[in-house]
Amino acid sequence: MLEKLFKLKEHGTNVRTEMLAGLTTFLTMAYIIAVNPGILSETGMPFDAVFVATCIAAAFGSAVMGLWANYPVALAPGMGLNAFFTFGVVFGMGQSWEVALGCVFWSGIIFTLLSAFKVREWIINAIPSSLKTGISVGIGLFLAIIGLQNAGVIVDNPATLVGLGDASSVSVILTFAGFVLITALYHRGVIGSVIIGMAVVTIIGAFFGLVEFNGVMKMPSGLGATFLKLDIMGALEAGLYAVIFAFLFVDLFDTSGTLVAVAQKGDLMDKDGKLPRLGKALMADSSASVAGSLLGTSTTTSYIESGAGIAVGGRTGLTAVTTAVLFLVALFFSPVAQMIPSFATSAALIFVAVLMISTITNVAWDDLTESAPVVITAVMMPLTYSIAEGIAIGFLTYVAIKLLSGKAKEVNVSVYVIAALALLKYIFL
Repeated sequence: MLEKLFKLKEHGTNVRTEMLAGLTTFLTMAYIIAVNPGILSETGMPFDAVFVATCIAAAFGSAVMGLWANYPVALAPGMGLNAFFTFGVVFGMGQSWEVALGCVFWSGIIFTLLSAFKVREWIINAIPSSLKTGISVGIGLFLAIIGLQNAGVIVDNPATLVGLGDASSVSVILTFAGFVLITALYHRGVIGSVIIGMAVVTIIGAFFGLVEFNGVMKMPSGLGATFLKLDIMGALEAGLYAVIFAFLFVDLFDTSGTLVAVAQKGDLMDKDGKLPRLGKALMADSSASVAGSLLGTSTTTSYIESGAGIAVGGRTGLTAVTTAVLFLVALFFSPVAQMIPSFATSAALIFVAVLMISTITNVAWDDLTESAPVVITAVMMPLTYSIAEGIAIGFLTYVAIKLLSGKAKEVNVSVYVIAALALLKYIFL
């Protein structure tokens, strides 16, 4: 049944590898089940309700992505989008969290319509190969800075923006130890190298008192406090069209960048360099956003941490389905999932960053009109702390350089449209 559903042999994989990949993906993104409720609860939303909504939304989105689109990509409420929900819409604009959920709902509906009419598919397939590489490299750098920051390896510095943290701290040492161990095991072809590395440093961290034990099981409760509590009409009556567009725009580019990067690293592109079954993948993503708003959480999107699962061999939707099941299990074992320390997940993120950045060898460095936008796209993602900003600036740079270099005819009309939308974003948002 699994072979027929996921075409395992065709993708050169098996059930054991796929399930191991799903577990790996889950472990690298399990932090969201604690972080997301922590951010959204500041708006007055009950923590327990958001926790349950986060797990169910992630399970739903990942399952649809796996069963329908057959991609090893997991979904969950997006980081950055939850911060915009809380600090931008609720605190910044004085709107209620119910109205903010209404904005998420409408952005998901528009997203679904764009997917149904293949507008999103057209946008992603229109991305030049050079920018696809820039997106992959940029996301790798973005993951690296997230991992290094979460582990305390790099910290903010008033004079230089960033600086080295306490290199002698146990957490920093364990982060690098985990990264080195994962890399060495992966080089030796050890299956489950990422999981093994994370487990080893977690156990070591426990001896130093860096792993907090809060029990094993806890029954889920409280979803009713946010389920169907969104204010759909209130979002329109408040005239929050710019907010709806912002959710839509960020999710569009975040999802596009993630799918391109993950598919490129997993060798899931077809012979023309396009994503097969892309329409189904996009519909899975957009439907997850709608479902998440109904449950009571901010925008649900594809996770770049899926690259960790691909790194250990995940190639089909069985990886995503495995992750979905684990999110449901997490409903009852939340203390265990939350026990995984940041230095363990950071080690995995830095390792995945290396794999993503390795695609830079595909850049045509002898053509500056292609390579320069790649560098700008890649560098802007970590420096703006946003995948969306990096992609938008990358498109604008690509078009501007092509125009001024006398190569305007080389640019697809769709790329001009995307660049124009990016320009409008900076003018009006």
